[in-house]
Amino acid sequence: MKILTPGRMSFEAALALQENLVAELQSGRGEETLVLLEHEPVYTIGRTRDRSSLRQNLPHPVFETNRGGQATFHGAGQLVGYPVLDLSRRGRDLHRYLRFLEDLLIGLSATYGVTAQNREGLTGVWVGPRKLASLGVGVRKWVSMHGFAINITRESTESFAHITPCGLTGVEMTSLAHESGTAIPLEDALARTVDLFMQRIDHLADSRTL
Repeated sequence: MKILTPGRMSFEAALALQENLVAELQSGRGEETLVLLEHEPVYTIGRTRDRSSLRQNLPHPVFETNRGGQATFHGAGQLVGYPVLDLSRRGRDLHRYLRFLEDLLIGLSATYGVTAQNREGLTGVWVGPRKLASLGVGVRKWVSMHGFAINITRESTESFAHITPCGLTGVEMTSLAHESGTAIPLEDALARTVDLFMQRIDHLADSRTL
């Protein structure tokens, strides 16, 4: 397993990086990789005719991508994770994979004293009624791309006010800093995420551990 932490990147550059990693893994020349980074400010939306989650006069550019789902925001203070994994040897179960990612972020939240949970019928991670993290995955021949975004700093939630996050009317976005009541450096959250991911990844195909 390879860990890449390229720092702050544009969404387009990160997507190109993922495309290369997926192609290399499919060809047998590459290895599974977890990419953890921070994006330049951007709104993204899946390929859908319904674009009602995007409002007018947005302060940042919009990028249409090949994940599922409605609009979300990526920017400063948010930790984005792109696991490029061979799911053909990790259970071939997308629902289990999504739960694995949710549980990873719930575990990360717990290290800061924040009690987070998933919600029946909705992807993502929540603290009470407030949404802390969003998920959107893509799979090509059982190789995963895209992944998760969790709000770490207080500033990470500000630009969500200009959209309907994930198409959920009235949802309030929150951050680990807000919920824990303390400032959290992105680098610290990144390091903890790597530790938790490496502890749990080999259990992904084992339903007894999820």
